[in-house]
Amino acid sequence: MKILTNPFRGHGLPHPDLEDVPAPSVASQKPVDMLKRCPRAEVSPLLTSQALAAQCEVAEVTIKDERARMGLGSFKALGAAYVVACDHAAGKAAGTTYITASAGNHGMSVAAGAAAFGARSIVYIAQTVPEAFADRLKQEGSEVVREGDNYEASMQAAAKAAKDQGAVLLSDSSWPGYLERPHRLMEGYLALMAEVFTQIEAQPTHIFLQAGVGGLAGAAAAIARDHWGDGPLVIVVEPEFAPALITSIDKAEPAQTTGPASQMGRLDCKEPSLIALKGLSKDADFFVTLSEDEGRAGADAAAQVELKSTPSGAAGLAALIASPPHRAALALDHQSRVLLILSEGPEG
Repeated sequence: MKILTNPFRGHGLPHPDLEDVPAPSVASQKPVDMLKRCPRAEVSPLLTSQALAAQCEVAEVTIKDERARMGLGSFKALGAAYVVACDHAAGKAAGTTYITASAGNHGMSVAAGAAAFGARSIVYIAQTVPEAFADRLKQEGSEVVREGDNYEASMQAAAKAAKDQGAVLLSDSSWPGYLERPHRLMEGYLALMAEVFTQIEAQPTHIFLQAGVGGLAGAAAAIARDHWGDGPLVIVVEPEFAPALITSIDKAEPAQTTGPASQMGRLDCKEPSLIALKGLSKDADFFVTLSEDEGRAGADAAAQVELKSTPSGAAGLAALIASPPHRAALALDHQSRVLLILSEGPEG
């Protein structure tokens, strides 16, 4: 595991590309209220694991378990479907075609939201996305198109298709000129942390947040700062094969990265969301990257305590397990209370 202390903590990365980018929302009440009206919605559990706390030599490991969220298998259910629900409330969803690119879970949310509100969905996926995810997307009523060798290539194809067809592009990332919908999508993720605030007994000292383009991490970090202030240390976790956020912080500019495909497939994103980067450059204390072996170790550790997930879903746990060489830097000790998000269920 590699670690970078965030030099922009508290004030954010000053860069021209971020000047007109909105910071992540912390307005959780709207997504919470809208979620209550969804027949598929239930509050996801907050678990504690004494076994993992002992293994990691900390006082407490608390896990927000998103594996069954709305029957879609991940926290992503809170994002795109929320955007479509907001469109429906404004009378704009029915008959609309939503196009996106996805490594799997975001597409599920687009598909479910579109199906629920009389819309159509088309999801572009890369060649590396497992066929099981393609099948699940189809079962939710989406048309699936494979194009590109990675997420970025499939995203370019989706954006072109949306423009050519006059459809609505619904991405979970953001870039210059495309900010409104991903900003609202990240707002949907706030419902997860709003639940945590009512469930957790003691304020955590550390929050490990896995990141692909950074949407979940950016939203969770922003509302954690709003609710808990500067107390918890926020650690953002990426695969070393897709270090978009840590590279952007290190270079002090939004960075495009390259690398082989990671087994942490849902985190295998080579460019950061600008909204997430803006927020995390202010709110995160550390950025870390995981090797492929470390990612697998996290999933294995989760399975051993009957919390089966994937290397993507258990990446926060993987970083905690891999942290011993950096315990002093991360201020981890036997009194630490660690909050993790188990962001998706197992494949297959």
